[in-house]
Amino acid sequence: MISLSHYRLHITLMLLLLGNYRSGAQQLPSGISGNFEINSQYYKADSAIEAPEVKEKLLNNGFLNLNYINGDFRAGLRYEAYLNPLLGFDSRYQGSGIPFRYAGYKYEGIDVTVGNFYDQFGNGLIFRSYEERALGLDNAMDGIRVAYQPISGITLKGIVGRQRDFFELGEGLVRGADADIQFSDVIESWKDNKLRVGVGGSFVSKYQADDDLVRILPENVASYAARTNVNYGHFAFNAEYAYKYNDPFIGNGFIYKNGEALYLYGSYTKKGFGAAITAKRIDNMGFRSERSATVNQLLINYLPAINKQHTYRLVTLYPYATQPNGEMGISGELYFNFKSGTPMGGKYGTTIAVNVSSVNDIERTPAINDTIGYETKFLSLGETKFYQDASVEVTKKLSKKVKVIGTYIYQVYNKDVIEGKNGFGLVTIHSGVVELLWKIDDIHSIRTEFQHMLVNKDKGSWAMALIEYSVSPNWSFAFFDEYNYGNEDSDHRYHYYNGSFVYTRNSNRFSLGYVRQRAGLLCVGGVCRVVPASNGVSLSVTSRF
Repeated sequence: MISLSHYRLHITLMLLLLGNYRSGAQQLPSGISGNFEINSQYYKADSAIEAPEVKEKLLNNGFLNLNYINGDFRAGLRYEAYLNPLLGFDSRYQGSGIPFRYAGYKYEGIDVTVGNFYDQFGNGLIFRSYEERALGLDNAMDGIRVAYQPISGITLKGIVGRQRDFFELGEGLVRGADADIQFSDVIESWKDNKLRVGVGGSFVSKYQADDDLVRILPENVASYAARTNVNYGHFAFNAEYAYKYNDPFIGNGFIYKNGEALYLYGSYTKKGFGAAITAKRIDNMGFRSERSATVNQLLINYLPAINKQHTYRLVTLYPYATQPNGEMGISGELYFNFKSGTPMGGKYGTTIAVNVSSVNDIERTPAINDTIGYETKFLSLGETKFYQDASVEVTKKLSKKVKVIGTYIYQVYNKDVIEGKNGFGLVTIHSGVVELLWKIDDIHSIRTEFQHMLVNKDKGSWAMALIEYSVSPNWSFAFFDEYNYGNEDSDHRYHYYNGSFVYTRNSNRFSLGYVRQRAGLLCVGGVCRVVPASNGVSLSVTSRF
């Protein structure tokens, strides 16, 4: 639990930040910056869509960031208030306080941070500390971070601390080191070479006491990773391999199997064309600082999703979440930009983006030793399909004032695996989207979206229409309706109406709207949280200074 001494430090730091005020000053010192945000919703029960009754009626998530920089010194804090947390956020966020505060400095190549910090080693396969506010995810480290750059091109890092666990700290102690060398910056003769090569390596361990009365659990769990990046002209390549020693915890069923991860990325880009391919293999790579942690709690590492992160609203009904216990996948993307005046480009040019991805289980055979759980060959692909998608997006400017975007998306979604459900199997989805932007003049514009989704099972097919009217730079009005017209149960063919009004002035933004939210998953970067059905009025205020 965060001790009283932490809050004394918070108060001291606040006084330090505000100590630069001059008597009668009307503005913050130039060294201070920050931002404020509050999201509120008034809830009304809606039995039709299973939106629950909320006793408090009004729920709020809010925070204030303050950052101070003076030369090589920096300090900051974040005050957060969940009174009480919005539906869909973990109830353990309930309350208010200052869970994030830090101070640091840079001097002659060394960079020191004490308190809270975020960082990432390589692609994050064994360590990534970050915040994703929309998911209620914040695994900020609380401890010490030291980075040292003895010469240009070499960076050394060391970290030690505990992770944020809502308004407390996790029990586990996380320690790590990382080294990165970019040879093109280190070797003088390579600096003008088209070939640029870098290598890196990481080591991370966690410690948690063994208090299990039945099992004998490892108290120290180590992991390591090695990576390289190569760039030559239009080509780029990145690879990372990670290994984690046996780490029995609730997420893998307390098996004693070691974990592995491989991430590969290659691309070719030139003017008007781009191609990229990504592949990864994950095997028992869940890594948390406490054995009992679940969902998005106390994650030490990050396992990036390789499929395209769709943003159109209906398509987000079936997002993919990375399966840390085992998956193997590949994705590819092509990008074409046809110039104006060409047969494909027409008068104003045309852009086409094509993306495909496929993710399967890894091949598994029962282990002779039950405590291992299963055995697998390193590059063996399992038969079970987790997720597959293919999309084509065409962007075309029809005139100086009108632009249209047409998208087709095909998905195969294993609902049983991704959502932990039973009896659904593979859901097949075909989606079409037409987005139209009409810039009436320099101030007024209208944007529309028409989406249609054909679904072979689950809740059936959907349709959606949106219209947004903007008066630059201050006003925006939007309305959309999602209609589950294909539900097999005619009594559940609901409309989900949403309307919003947004006013923006300089760095301040106010949003007021009516929300009838369908239940589902909200995913960012392959990490998800469950969003329950809700009905009510929402208010959002954001400000930067």
